[in-house]
Amino acid sequence: MPHPHICYNNFMQFTESVENYLEMIFILGNAKEEVHSVDIANSMKFSRASVSIALKKMRQNNLVEIDENGHITLTAKGMTIALTVYEKHEIISSWLMSLGVNEKTAVEDACRIEHVLSADSFNAIKEFIKNRT
Repeated sequence: MPHPHICYNNFMQFTESVENYLEMIFILGNAKEEVHSVDIANSMKFSRASVSIALKKMRQNNLVEIDENGHITLTAKGMTIALTVYEKHEIISSWLMSLGVNEKTAVEDACRIEHVLSADSFNAIKEFIKNRT
């Protein structure tokens, strides 16, 4: 079953797809000791072949490392992107729910917004929320 937090549909020059993969690796890494491509494929409902191609590209871009046992970890660069996307999702979905949007809609909208919202706009939203509490 897909993770309810991940949208399967850009941080800087990275695509939404790459951001979703990195975010999923981050989430899986927090839930289990080791992350393998099959875990990503199962969680995102993608084929193992698609995941393999994406991992190869992410590895070439120094976003992930894969050891001889197939254990996948985020590089510092990959972790920065994953944390940014994850934080955006968490804050935006929580904010929308606090405005009265139902959870399902808030999560779905946050999935779309997290990839297109600029750092400036996101920081303004965070500051607004902080000053309202």
